[in-house]
Amino acid sequence: MTRILITAVVGAVLSGGLGYLLLPVLRALKAGQSIREVGPTWHNYKAGTPMMGGLMFIGAVIICLVCNLPFVSDYSVYFVLLLALCFGAIGFIDDFCKLKKKQNMGLTSLQKALLQMAVSALFLYVMYRTGGMNCHLYIPFLNVTFVIHPIVYIFFAMFVMVGCVNAVNLTDGVDGLSSSVTIPVMIFFTAASVAMGKFDLALLPACLTGGLIAYLFYNWHPAKVFMGDTGSLFLGGVVCAMAFALDMPLVLILAGFVYMMETLSDIIQVAYFRATHGKRFFRMAPIHHHFEMCGWKEEKIVLVFTAVSAGMCLLAWVSIQGRIG
Repeated sequence: MTRILITAVVGAVLSGGLGYLLLPVLRALKAGQSIREVGPTWHNYKAGTPMMGGLMFIGAVIICLVCNLPFVSDYSVYFVLLLALCFGAIGFIDDFCKLKKKQNMGLTSLQKALLQMAVSALFLYVMYRTGGMNCHLYIPFLNVTFVIHPIVYIFFAMFVMVGCVNAVNLTDGVDGLSSSVTIPVMIFFTAASVAMGKFDLALLPACLTGGLIAYLFYNWHPAKVFMGDTGSLFLGGVVCAMAFALDMPLVLILAGFVYMMETLSDIIQVAYFRATHGKRFFRMAPIHHHFEMCGWKEEKIVLVFTAVSAGMCLLAWVSIQGRIG
């Protein structure tokens, strides 16, 4: 337990230090964010803000887990890290394309989806073959488990993972939002890992908790740097991979509630727009932009959404007591 706490603190220090070194480099490289034309017009002043800031907490996690390697006996934590890094690499390619084209469009949706599905399938296969994951579907609150055929489970898991990663990415639309919402999720996964006796697995979310707290010093409104798809896809990879590594993917419905609402608001907006030939259900989607249109300041959105995330993570903790008790 002491090693987990030390890893969290070191993750925060490293993330903050890397941010101090990285920010001038990103500015010198003119790695600035382009603002989407379909987004809120008042976000235009953010154009040129350095992106790829996610590299600071990604670097912190890598360093911490490499340093822990001699003391680790459960290597599933490195499978989780590798999956997150693969998703982060997809985000990095997307960010690089945006910078090269000087616009807010990088990889196409199809390209990203295919890459994400390939990465998810490889992770699930490796976890299954090494015994790091079974095909038992745990139902929170009910404390019952259903055995599912491996092929069916893997296809189900691929759908959940790709959806989860993109939901986290969609949440990254307001200064400090994605990182703030994810901190309670990482604390939940740290606590769940410890309660289940998977102390090595707890190292990653613990380190990322510290890393995200440090990152917020640079990303709190007004943001000095954005995490970019490099950071948001990495976060999504950690969130979904942790759920599967703990063999309870359905807990994402609770722990990842804010991510789900962001995605659901986008789906509702598009469906309603098409069904009504141009009318909008929300003032703007995803839902954090709707609240902006209603007059909420970015700081209020972040605080309220983070409080909701923390509350749902507490509910998620209650829902798995039968599993960890």
